[in-house]
Amino acid sequence: MTRRIRFARSTHSTRRAAAVLAVALTAGGLAACSTTSATESSSSVSSAASILWDSSFVHDIEVDVSDEDYDSLIAAYVDDGEKIWVSATVTIDGTVFENVGLKLKGNSSLMGTNADSDPTELPWIIRLDKYVEGQNLDGETELVVRGNSSETSLNEAVALELLGESGLATQEAVSSSFSVNGADAALRLVIQNPNDDWDEQEFGDEGLLYKAESGGDYSYRGDDASAYDGVFDQEAGEDDLTPLIDFLQFINESDDETFAAELSDHLDVEAFATYLAFQDLVQNTDDIDGPGNNSYLRYDPETQLMTVVSWDLNLAFGASPGGGAGGEGGGFPGGGEGMPELPDGAEVPEGMPTDIPTDIPTDMPTDMPDRADGGGGAGGGGMMGGSNVLVERFLENEDFAALVDTATEDLQASLIDSGRAQEILDEWTATLLDDATDLVDEATIEEESEDLSASLS
Repeated sequence: MTRRIRFARSTHSTRRAAAVLAVALTAGGLAACSTTSATESSSSVSSAASILWDSSFVHDIEVDVSDEDYDSLIAAYVDDGEKIWVSATVTIDGTVFENVGLKLKGNSSLMGTNADSDPTELPWIIRLDKYVEGQNLDGETELVVRGNSSETSLNEAVALELLGESGLATQEAVSSSFSVNGADAALRLVIQNPNDDWDEQEFGDEGLLYKAESGGDYSYRGDDASAYDGVFDQEAGEDDLTPLIDFLQFINESDDETFAAELSDHLDVEAFATYLAFQDLVQNTDDIDGPGNNSYLRYDPETQLMTVVSWDLNLAFGASPGGGAGGEGGGFPGGGEGMPELPDGAEVPEGMPTDIPTDIPTDMPTDMPDRADGGGGAGGGGMMGGSNVLVERFLENEDFAALVDTATEDLQASLIDSGRAQEILDEWTATLLDDATDLVDEATIEEESEDLSASLS
């Protein structure tokens, strides 16, 4: 896999001035009308590739959306749970993109969203080419404005960069000063959204990319593709669920001997061992066998192998949903009333009561089984899950489990013991101290960085 080279860090003022100038010089003539009824002609900025994902400075992203469209977007979600696209004008580091698609993004991160919610704090997906065919920022068409689990999002930023250094597919990320309709800006992490372009960038060839949905699992539901609606959503490649269905049938229905002997004919086993080791290294429990079922399956037509792709690292390093990063333990913050926010991707089942008691016992068992102990039904995952058939069967096999142990030792040595993780944290921290103290207090940046550093030692 060929990975893109990151810029060396530089002072914010120099880098940002160069970024805005470079985009401005190549953005002449960028315009499109405001209607969303039809796809328009192509518009793009083609020389800002390295600038968009240059994480050495805090980017400026401003969204302007009409009150009518915003109200309809919120109403659709509140009334029916539907996330609809609306048209917006988006300015990225001084370059204006008209008639851009804007939609809410996430599941648990949207709990409690209503007409009074601050749009600057909500999670979004921005699609530059939703209504203007070919509109892009040097090949990038989709940006995800992540829901913060800490004020700085340092935990997710560092985890994503470490993911790439582990040799696995990752998403580029930058810090941004993000605002909607002229409101006070907030510090938000912005990352790539896995799609066709991302797939080709990360893997070097065309593949089929399937996103595991939060309400689904890895169970085999027969060979009818419609049975997987709401379970997996294809994000890249020609529409074809056959490779996915065949894979799910194998991991669910093969006997132990066949699973052990033939898994390498269906899955990139080494990459999966590294994936599991990495998730444990960064203390992320909201992954493939977490409550949000967070993962992608990527099929390579040439090798006919699946690869498990990581997604959603905002709870890495013990971060709490809606809480801070780093520190000991993680989990839900204590002391609050009502129902805690769920990890991103988890959903409240239909009909679940909302009058949850607030006097939930705190003397819960401390000897709960870890991932390797498995548990749960076929397929695993789902609401408040903690199991996945692929993970369970993989770790139950001594040879596969040994691959995870080896990968864990390798990652510990190359990322943690080498000091590389600390270097990455220091770089991100320096960027925020240089450029984001108007968005987050300097003391908060330093505190969250120190907490994260402690978890790396």
